[in-house]
Amino acid sequence: MSDEIGHHCGIAMIRVKKSLAYFNEKYGTPLWAFNQLFLLMEKQHNRGQDGAGIGSMKLEMPVGESFMFRERSTSSKALAKIFGAQHKALGKMVKKGRAFYEFPETIKQNFDYGGEILLGHLRYGTSGEYGSNTCHPYFRKSNWPSKNLMIAGNFNLTNVEELNKQLVQRGQHPVFDTDTQAILEESGYHLDCAVDELARKASAEGVEGEEHTRWISDQMDPVSIFREASKNWDGGYALAGILGTGDCFAMRDPDGIRPGYYFEDDEVFAVASERAPLMTVFDKGVDEISEIQPGGILVMRPNGTLIEDQFIEPPKKTSGCSFERIYFSRGNDPDIYAERKTLGALLVPQVVQSVGNDFSKSVFSYVPNTAESAYYGFMEQLRLVRRAEVKQRLMDARQSGELTDALIDELVMDNWPKGEKIANKDIKLRTFISQESGRAQLVSHVYDITYGVVREGHDALVCIDDSIVRGTTLKKSILKILGRSKPRKLVIASTAPQIRYPDCYGIDMSELGKFIAFQAAVSLIQDHGYRGLLKEVAEQCKEALNTEVSKPVNHVKRVYENFSVDQISERVAELVAPESLKEKTKVEILYQSVENLHEALPDHPGDWYFTGDYPTPGGYRVAHKAFLNFYENKDGRSY
Repeated sequence: MSDEIGHHCGIAMIRVKKSLAYFNEKYGTPLWAFNQLFLLMEKQHNRGQDGAGIGSMKLEMPVGESFMFRERSTSSKALAKIFGAQHKALGKMVKKGRAFYEFPETIKQNFDYGGEILLGHLRYGTSGEYGSNTCHPYFRKSNWPSKNLMIAGNFNLTNVEELNKQLVQRGQHPVFDTDTQAILEESGYHLDCAVDELARKASAEGVEGEEHTRWISDQMDPVSIFREASKNWDGGYALAGILGTGDCFAMRDPDGIRPGYYFEDDEVFAVASERAPLMTVFDKGVDEISEIQPGGILVMRPNGTLIEDQFIEPPKKTSGCSFERIYFSRGNDPDIYAERKTLGALLVPQVVQSVGNDFSKSVFSYVPNTAESAYYGFMEQLRLVRRAEVKQRLMDARQSGELTDALIDELVMDNWPKGEKIANKDIKLRTFISQESGRAQLVSHVYDITYGVVREGHDALVCIDDSIVRGTTLKKSILKILGRSKPRKLVIASTAPQIRYPDCYGIDMSELGKFIAFQAAVSLIQDHGYRGLLKEVAEQCKEALNTEVSKPVNHVKRVYENFSVDQISERVAELVAPESLKEKTKVEILYQSVENLHEALPDHPGDWYFTGDYPTPGGYRVAHKAFLNFYENKDGRSY
């Protein structure tokens, strides 16, 4: 993706089922689980570079001793800072003679993260001011052990304002207006109710003292708590967390929008946002990792029993996020790698037509690095197409008696697809440039090219991109830099369709007016004189926001209804092409079709950013609000 966008977030959870002594004997360290948590988070670092947090719980701790802990950081090297600080703290304990690696029970007693349950989170900040207090895990503390609650999530809810109103009406006083806080407080409320009810029963049965807490823990039903708490959640989410009862849990939204995976063996139960990190860190095969089902919840009880249940029934057709597969998730997952190659392969017919089936005057490459897998699939398919053409021509020539050495050279040697590494990304300016003016000043130096692989004025240069959102980096940087090779034609082929509508379930793409496809459609509306259309859409959006209907309608679709995909693509090319290129180089933008997208990702049909068909009512509200923000010239997220 040539444009920089944000994504929420990455989760990791480990629950060991053996003692620290067991891991010390087998793996040579009582910190095995702590080290595995670091690796599991590091392998998901692609999901969040703006902050991190960890939490833990020690089971069966004596009354009066701390048993739940949390640490968070927004450092640019948050993982190294958090885990380094904890190792340093433990080292001090060892020097003082309070903890000994050879006696694991002292590690559990004196090291905050020497417990049986470990929780990790990687955050990708998207807007506004934020500090370590907005990093996960969120922690709801209580001196009643069973009422403690810690949550980390990868999600966005679309109806936070409504949820907070419900909290206020109940008599609560929510401090923050974030979706995380809303989830924490709603879940905490139902946890409190369950604990209070069980406490009354325990007292009626004469259970007292330490046995009182243990009895509540044994009788607790976490599934029913989250079934009640989640009734009004609208959005995409994957959550993991810890209850003070000693239960740990993971759950996934009923539409299956956000991803979640897990495995269990005789040593450990582990959860992550992605499958490949679990495979790598725990040396598991692909068949040993399971997907958390949409609307599913996993609860590991204090005794190590795993409960798999549904907290809500999923719809008949779920909506797994296709952007996870196209861009965000790590490409070393076997299925994701294959899907990205397929997306690239499906672009071949459009590209062949664009270059006039003349491979002898074309150079094929990719930009940025995240498009590399798709490029491999594209080149494989392109070569298959050329091979089939060559085979047919040779067969025809042999039958006609025209097969010559010159013809063989022409077919086999002179028109074979040529792949090159053309774009090189030198630095990631996002890590130290925050002001838009500063970014604009230096953005043209993010990429550089490989000189000498494109013949000036002779070759067409085709670059595979995984997706095009705003087109800003294309216009200000990539096209200018690629233009230095002076091709006769410059083609950018996106493995994703045109991004036309906002996302509100976890990817930070909610400002409709900044999408290049939307800008192209508005430009065409103005050119074709469709007077009043935008005003009509704005009025329909306002009405829809004030009306509740059983089957919402996306009125923003009217912006695109008068134009074909090709017309919008052509206008996008006009909008992003730098003036310095237009005189000598034709710029063309190609997009994947929605039909091809579904062919490549049959199990992840979530396509609302392309089609405007949202899986929840909140999505339609966000689309309408995003349009009104554009129409009224307001900046900011639309949820």
